[in-house]
Amino acid sequence: MKVDPEKLIELFRVEPGTKCKLKDHDPAWAGTDEMKELGKDELKERAQNYLRSNLQELTAAQELLYASDTYSLLIILQAMDAAGKDGVIKHVMSGVNPQGCQVHSFKKPSDEELDHNFLWRCMKSLPERGRIGIFNRSYYEEVLVVKVHPELLERQRLPPGKRGDAFWEGRYDDINRFERHLNRNGTKLLKLFLHVSRKEQKRRFLERLNQPDKAWKFSAADSAERRYWSDYMDAYETALSATSTKWAPWYVVPADHKWVTRTLIAYLITSSIKSLGLEYPQPTAEQFQAMEQAKAALLEE
Repeated sequence: MKVDPEKLIELFRVEPGTKCKLKDHDPAWAGTDEMKELGKDELKERAQNYLRSNLQELTAAQELLYASDTYSLLIILQAMDAAGKDGVIKHVMSGVNPQGCQVHSFKKPSDEELDHNFLWRCMKSLPERGRIGIFNRSYYEEVLVVKVHPELLERQRLPPGKRGDAFWEGRYDDINRFERHLNRNGTKLLKLFLHVSRKEQKRRFLERLNQPDKAWKFSAADSAERRYWSDYMDAYETALSATSTKWAPWYVVPADHKWVTRTLIAYLITSSIKSLGLEYPQPTAEQFQAMEQAKAALLEE
């Protein structure tokens, strides 16, 4: 059975101007009804085969991106804890030349970062032209975790003012304008929300606690945040709705099955680079002449 990847991806795109409702996105999605006719095992095997073949396509796409030196790709990964962001970086990007890819993980802001606007620490980590940049969390934390825990605003040394709906609308507007600026200047954005269920997160937390080689990943703070699950879902829905734009749409990627998550993201990354319509730079007449002279000199040796 042949599946049109682009039509499939439309299932996960948050259409600009629409309200995102996470209840309409199944975290345990594992194929359309037509795809499920293959059976789970066969479908999983096909997905894994695709992932392996896509690594070759991604390697070629990255090389073209680097050679053209005109655009960059910024991948933003947002998710609840244990949704698989690190695994995506490890497995999906395994075929990428490290020289053309940079990963930044954003934790609790430092004093220096708090002395700047909320976009600053991400601004200075943007990928150069020709490179892929991955943000493991990003400036979106400022309308997610900070919105769920508004007391964090007290550390941000902001000018006096109310912190109601207008404040958050201002932040969404800042983000949209910033991303439009990036798009206009050659940085293509791929924004991915890894949508894991509360049940699957619990299972993964317990797995970490029960396996010595995974226990180091566990944080008591991560578990404590489960108390705010509904607040986080509300914050995500609002943020996704407000900041999914034509120039930088969001994708809600099912994250309960890692093979689904990685396969979909692998396709999205490769297709994002291909959509730029890049070509290898052609040598100028002077460069071509120099190449011919160098070739002749080598053949004479």
